[in-house]
Amino acid sequence: MYKLAGSVLIVEDDFLINLTLQDLLEEIGFSTAIAYNADEAISILEVRNDFDLVITDIDMPGSMDGLKLAAFVRDRWPPLKIMIVSGKHRPSRDVLPEGSAFLAKPFSLDSLSKAVHRLE
Repeated sequence: MYKLAGSVLIVEDDFLINLTLQDLLEEIGFSTAIAYNADEAISILEVRNDFDLVITDIDMPGSMDGLKLAAFVRDRWPPLKIMIVSGKHRPSRDVLPEGSAFLAKPFSLDSLSKAVHRLE
């Protein structure tokens, strides 16, 4: 398993999944913040510039889903790494923002760690 460091914004509307993902990321060395939809995520990103990675679920309530959020983040904050996750969808590579990654739910700590490491 890879030991990593940095700061991650988790965008997930399910409370329990959010906490589980937060625990997994903190176990491999990340500090984390949580948003429950794209609007919250954008508000956080507008005031904080210390994130290295945004992990977003695809299906979320609000003004945009995770794919649209990922595209918005790529356009607005190009240096941020982006990981898109879903248990329902398997987006094709051509719909993912350039340089982003997809990880299917459910995933293990090891697969999450490896996927994040590949983004670096």
